Amino acid sequence: MSSNTGDPESENVRSHESPRSPVLTIRQSQSILETKASLRQRLRERLKGISPVEKATESAHLCGLLREQSLWKRARCVLFYAALSDEVDVWPLLEVAIAEGKIVALPRYRSEQACYGAARLQNPGNDTKTGEFGIREPTDECIDMPLNQLDLILVPGVGFDLSGRRLGRGKGYYDRLLTGVRGAKCGLAFEKQIVMAIPAEPHDITLDYIVTPNRWLAVSANARI
Repeated sequence: MSSNTGDPESENVRSHESPRSPVLTIRQSQSILETKASLRQRLRERLKGISPVEKATESAHLCGLLREQSLWKRARCVLFYAALSDEVDVWPLLEVAIAEGKIVALPRYRSEQACYGAARLQNPGNDTKTGEFGIREPTDECIDMPLNQLDLILVPGVGFDLSGRRLGRGKGYYDRLLTGVRGAKCGLAFEKQIVMAIPAEPHDITLDYIVTPNRWLAVSANARI
């Protein structure tokens, strides 16, 4: 699927896109890392141009569009995230999901393994704490949620393309978490976060859907409408 965003900056990324091979040379890997870092910085600058009021309005529009999808309606167990200041805010939707009877989970850092798992939330007001990186996450009392039981995984990021590739914050935590899921992986983005192409490394996980305040896109062969 091709993008209709016409983003001139992202043309520079396309030339660095790596082939889908299991092994990259050191030079190729370094080139991809440098391209990702440059793109990440440009996207962060773009996001600074969105006011808090605009972010709140666009987040609400996106959540409304997501609720209309059959994927949302049939999902029994959903992994949310606690948004950072430059991410789509899905917290109101989390509360709606609980009211609808869905099982709701958030990522929780596992310090002994230096990775994220998932834990169930039943009362968002009481079941969260400030986690390892200053991000809200479930308290220690919340029960673990097996990743393979999640029907829908809502995925934040710095940037996305319309092939389902995602640009994260550079630590790889979400990619490692996503390797354990079987459910549908849906990236949530403001329109300014969509680019023509994001360079990929072999360990990068491709998403199934992308949703913005204006668009719902099935971007993988496995995606069900």
